[in-house]
Amino acid sequence: MHLIERQLQIAINILTWCKHNGHTLSPSKSCVVHFCRKRGLDPDLYIGNQLIPVVNEVRFLGIIFDRKLTFLSHIRYLRKRCERLLNILKVLSNTSWGADRTSLLRIYESVILSRIDYGCVVYGSACASNLKKIDPLHHSALRICSGAFRTSPIDSLYVECFQMPLSLRRQKLSINYYFKVMSV
Repeated sequence: MHLIERQLQIAINILTWCKHNGHTLSPSKSCVVHFCRKRGLDPDLYIGNQLIPVVNEVRFLGIIFDRKLTFLSHIRYLRKRCERLLNILKVLSNTSWGADRTSLLRIYESVILSRIDYGCVVYGSACASNLKKIDPLHHSALRICSGAFRTSPIDSLYVECFQMPLSLRRQKLSINYYFKVMSV
């Protein structure tokens, strides 16, 4: 651990380069997350003379990384946020003055499904039981968009709304990302 800590500290000690090029590193805005399942192996890293705090989870580019990379906190945050956005569909699906099915599906895809898709290449490595916590949200949105009953089978909802299950959608987006990276 001391070797790793020393190598990381050498990588952080770029203050002379930063001062020369007009950049600054703020210790108050920096944090350390040690991605490891073992406890008590947190490195002590410094910017200048100030210790960088070690945290259990950090939000980076909209994705919450935890120290064990289970992404459970990100999935909970995503579900809570999308449940609030699901109320938009509930209001717009009124039978007397609401939008039609295609409009509701477009709104769902642009408002909710885009948030689920964002970062799925990263958080798609979480265990299946954690990823399944997003599925009821997807199913209820498809029920609202199609006007189906609560007891209607999920497979028929997928066919009726021309949507894929979220697990297949994550695989498709991951494969597309893989081929995009490999083409470059």
